[in-house]
Amino acid sequence: MPRHYLLYGSERYALAILRPIQAAIRARGDEAAWFFDGPGASDLAADETLLTVEQVRAWKPYAVITSSNAVPHFFPGVKVETFHGFDAGKPRHIYIRGFFDLYCTTGPRDTAAFGELSHKLGHFSVAETGFPKIDPFMASLGNEPAPMRKPPVILYHSTFSPSWSAAPVLYDEIARLSRSGEWRWIVTFHPKMDPEMVAKYKALQGEHLVFAENDNILDLFEEADVMCSDTSSALNEFLLTYKPVVTFKNRRPGPQLIDIDDPAQFEPAIRRALSRPPELMAAVKQFADQLHPWRDGRSSERVLEAIDAFVAAGGRNRRSKPLNLWRKLKIRRRIGYWGPAGWR
Repeated sequence: MPRHYLLYGSERYALAILRPIQAAIRARGDEAAWFFDGPGASDLAADETLLTVEQVRAWKPYAVITSSNAVPHFFPGVKVETFHGFDAGKPRHIYIRGFFDLYCTTGPRDTAAFGELSHKLGHFSVAETGFPKIDPFMASLGNEPAPMRKPPVILYHSTFSPSWSAAPVLYDEIARLSRSGEWRWIVTFHPKMDPEMVAKYKALQGEHLVFAENDNILDLFEEADVMCSDTSSALNEFLLTYKPVVTFKNRRPGPQLIDIDDPAQFEPAIRRALSRPPELMAAVKQFADQLHPWRDGRSSERVLEAIDAFVAAGGRNRRSKPLNLWRKLKIRRRIGYWGPAGWR
């Protein structure tokens, strides 16, 4: 009898993260369905199933898999978090909310941090699987960066957090550089970016700059030669292409980035990135290989294998999850469900 897996999303970006897992589930001969508590449900394809709360409970999923930081505790099944990006140095990335049985970490850094907390707290397990979102992307990557385009293409992406976003500070420089025609620009923002800032950048669109609204930023990486950003997990994904990244006041700078703290440094930094100096390219490759060691595009399969191993070991952690009453109440109120909780 096929197993049932529920894919839970609270933002549209869950589609890009969880669809590779859906493909792996179907390849096994099992069944996947979706529940959305927020944007995204309207973007499901004709062959993707959306369930109500009552239908989820009747369906009795084997596991509930999400990229969100919380999950409805009243759904049946093993609760699994796959994360919605790499650790970019933002606070609360490594933060335990008391909802999950199993964390499937993206790479060694997260595995060490969550593993230490698992040993201390005891109410969740950790398995290092890689990041499912990038499975199709990783399977298509080579071992060398793609050749430079003529003219070069600059991808500008910013996080939404006002204290970390460089979008307001770099606006004038991007407007000026995009008018010159020397480079082509693609601009894209986090879905939660301030609408006024989005409108401001959209107004820059013209012959040499486009504003992209792709659900999956990975779709844009093949088109770009350099990425410019601030403190966004997407820049770590871009580094997996072995291409350079320019950042503005990054919270965790290192030799793999060209980090600046003054808009006047922006153009020279891009020119350096486009020159692809050997020492920078070596640092980028070393960082990327440590960040996500797998280039096989099979992280989704490893997530499913980790769930199987957790269930085979008894499906329980050594301690019970915290009561979490306030967070549970907020989820119930948001979804509008006041019935009994599920199991696990």
